[in-house]
Amino acid sequence: MDSGHLDLTVWSGGLAVVCYLVFALRLLQAGYLRKPREASKIAVLAAVSLSALWGGAALMLVLKPSAVLLLVTTLADQLRYAAWFAFLLILLRTNRPTKGLSSTRSLALWAVLLAASGPLSLGLAVLNVGALGDPMRWVLFSAMAMPVFALVLLEQVFRNATEDSRWNIKPLSLGLAGAFLFDLYLFSQAVLFNRPDEDALSIRAGVHALMMPLLLLSSTRRNDWIAKIQLSPKAAFHSATLLMAGIYLIFISGVGYYVRYFGGEWGRALQLGLVVFALIILVILALSGTMRAKLRIFLGKHFFRYRYDYREEWLKFTRALSAQNSPQALGQQVVRGLAEMVESPGGGLWLRVKGEPTFSQTARWNLGQTDDKEAMDSPMCQYLADGGKLINLEDYRSFSRRYGSLKIPVWLQDLPQAWLVVPLMVGDEQIGFVVLASARTLFEVNWEVNDLLKTASQQAASYLAQMQATEALLEVRKFDAFNKMSAFVVHDLKNIVTQLSLMMKNAKRHGGNPEFQQDMLMTVDNSLERMRQLMLQLREGATPPGKAFGVNLSAIVTRVQAVAAARGRLLEVKALESLDTRGHEERLERIIGHVVQNAFDATDPSGHVWLTLERAGGQARIVVQDTGLGMTQDFMRERLFKPFQTTKQAGMGIGAYESYQYVQELGGKIEVQSEVNQGTTVTLLLPLFENQKTSDLHSVEST
Repeated sequence: MDSGHLDLTVWSGGLAVVCYLVFALRLLQAGYLRKPREASKIAVLAAVSLSALWGGAALMLVLKPSAVLLLVTTLADQLRYAAWFAFLLILLRTNRPTKGLSSTRSLALWAVLLAASGPLSLGLAVLNVGALGDPMRWVLFSAMAMPVFALVLLEQVFRNATEDSRWNIKPLSLGLAGAFLFDLYLFSQAVLFNRPDEDALSIRAGVHALMMPLLLLSSTRRNDWIAKIQLSPKAAFHSATLLMAGIYLIFISGVGYYVRYFGGEWGRALQLGLVVFALIILVILALSGTMRAKLRIFLGKHFFRYRYDYREEWLKFTRALSAQNSPQALGQQVVRGLAEMVESPGGGLWLRVKGEPTFSQTARWNLGQTDDKEAMDSPMCQYLADGGKLINLEDYRSFSRRYGSLKIPVWLQDLPQAWLVVPLMVGDEQIGFVVLASARTLFEVNWEVNDLLKTASQQAASYLAQMQATEALLEVRKFDAFNKMSAFVVHDLKNIVTQLSLMMKNAKRHGGNPEFQQDMLMTVDNSLERMRQLMLQLREGATPPGKAFGVNLSAIVTRVQAVAAARGRLLEVKALESLDTRGHEERLERIIGHVVQNAFDATDPSGHVWLTLERAGGQARIVVQDTGLGMTQDFMRERLFKPFQTTKQAGMGIGAYESYQYVQELGGKIEVQSEVNQGTTVTLLLPLFENQKTSDLHSVEST
């Protein structure tokens, strides 16, 4: 080691001694040895004290190198790792439910083996026992395995901590993770290249010392460091994966060393090739769904009382169902969610086709398309609907008598990899079923799997039923909108037919009158134009074609008065101002004409109907009064301006509703006052459309 590295190592070791010694004194002052003594406090105090001892021994080793100091430094390093193992295991065991104790015992056994491997390999090196190979290699292997296992324990502690406890343990996790990752880099490189990185080795103690403030912060946040640790299958899966990856890398490192040692001139090249190949294999295994499925099943079978983390499964399944808006996407998510619960790689969804008494495939995931249908009254569907029972096709092939008289359809027997048939039940009604493909690995379908699939399928069925109901409601609304628009058109056609009928009736008496003939031609032409507009409106929607523009109301009133006169009725106009509003002229004329016609229909020929058009502030006010039959207050409150409500025997109840809707669209309103046998007053308020008759420039010049 050169002088630069020597000075850096001295400063690094000195910093570690000071930091960890201060930390140990702080823990003693906080009462970590007072009664009643707690295992977690004793373990962390031992780890911190041994870290201070390790830093002091490393400092002395640099100043006065000797075999004894090297032995003490290495042993202190191994013992402090053993203390951290004990501390993390104690945190895992804190408030642990009974079902998680078996996994904790397994981790404790691994911790004991790794903690013992360090002193054992060190003893073999001191005694120079080479029966198992170079003893110093075993020391390096042990040094690399310890941070790997420490990271596994730390990952389990953090992942299984509850949300309110993670705030307490986050600094501890960051500090220990930083130290363990640095050691993993240092010793893995030493194993691969048979010598440590001198730069990394010189600052190792300093790096560990810099992590101490994070540990100190965690100790001040909570006296017992952490509480409410609970092990979940998901956490166990990630930890087991990390542990297996670490063991695999350690094994490959050992093989790589011997390949390099015995490879001669090609040793280094072969070693690098082996490392790259091993990493590729590791990535392939990590991405393999079959390997992940086997690992999950192994952990659930040997380390947990129950196979599933029900909270995690339910949250994941609910999120998947809630994220989809279209029926096709929702169906695929239903299949995928149920399949992932049993490690199935695919499946299909069969739902009832509208208007048909059969179930057809409507969604699939990693399963071939099929046009086969299943009748709703088939033996299989009746079996599924009887209490929502599942069908295990593998079990059926082996023990068909368990399923009574059940007959599996031919198309399902021929479906590749068909495994489970899960009914979709909403109450006592079956809306479909899901066929799942065979699992990626050997999977036992026990009572727990049956209960989970039945419960999850009921939730999925409710989502699918709701989606179907929503689609049906949208379809009904579309038809309702079309029917409403058709009713408007039919109402207007009725008025046109009435006008043409009156014209044909008068034609018998005035057919030879040239003025009548001219008026008749104008009426027919106007009726044709109105019918064209109605056809265009029916095709394009309820809104009349074209844009709203300024409409002269006085001209409309004059035409309505003329139409009334042609029908033999007198419309008395009390006031008629020249006012404009914004809208569609044809529709406004139809609305005003409808109000006037209703007044005539409710009034005897001897009665009176008045119309007034005048300005009222920023609005045009049209008032139509009559001395007719009037309306009751109950009718005006409950039925007026509602579709298909009328007092006429031959009326459709559309005109008043259409008028009310359109006036509101224009920003106006309709007011009605009426008394039985006293008459009715209808007031239409429309926003004025002011025409600018002089330009701004002309106004400026005139001033």
